[in-house]
Amino acid sequence: MRLHYAPRTISIAVAITLEEAGLPYEAVPVDFGAGEQKGDTYLALNPKGRVPTLETDSGTVLTETGALLDYIAALAPGANLAPSDPERAAQMRSVMYFLGTTMHVNHAHMRRGDRWATKKSSLNDMIAKTPENMAENARYFVSDCLEGDYVLGDEFSIADPYSYMLCSWLERDEVSLSDFPEVAAYLERMEARPSVQTVKTKGML
Repeated sequence: MRLHYAPRTISIAVAITLEEAGLPYEAVPVDFGAGEQKGDTYLALNPKGRVPTLETDSGTVLTETGALLDYIAALAPGANLAPSDPERAAQMRSVMYFLGTTMHVNHAHMRRGDRWATKKSSLNDMIAKTPENMAENARYFVSDCLEGDYVLGDEFSIADPYSYMLCSWLERDEVSLSDFPEVAAYLERMEARPSVQTVKTKGML
């Protein structure tokens, strides 16, 4: 498999999950600074011009973080990255959908506001609102998503690499982790995992 990624973006959740699953992959960096994601070559692979993009062993191209995490969990059932119980699996995915549709979008308002608006005043308003929105998301993550050491309590799942990446951006979005000790402790637990350490060693995080 080939994972197209940009350092410290949500695509690293896929890399962490591949490491957790013990699946071999080639990491292919996409240079956002040079605008590579908007070039014809990359757009032919992923017309959305975003990461992650995963080329499977069969040659299929897959996109969207949540879909890739589910795919990896299905490829490596022995890694136990997703619950077999339907209700627990739905709880896990409800967190993932919250991350993808709400928290990630709120984060993007600070640096990617041109996706939604063009007026300088509108962009400035989105930037100003981002810390408040992200703090609210952090509160919800603690109260309604984090059941224990991990999203599913003692059980590590594909929701955790996703959560780790979003929570690791909080300080960049001007949210103090001192206000969220549960999140700070969660990040420490995640950073101690061999998968995260390996991704850091590879220079992806």
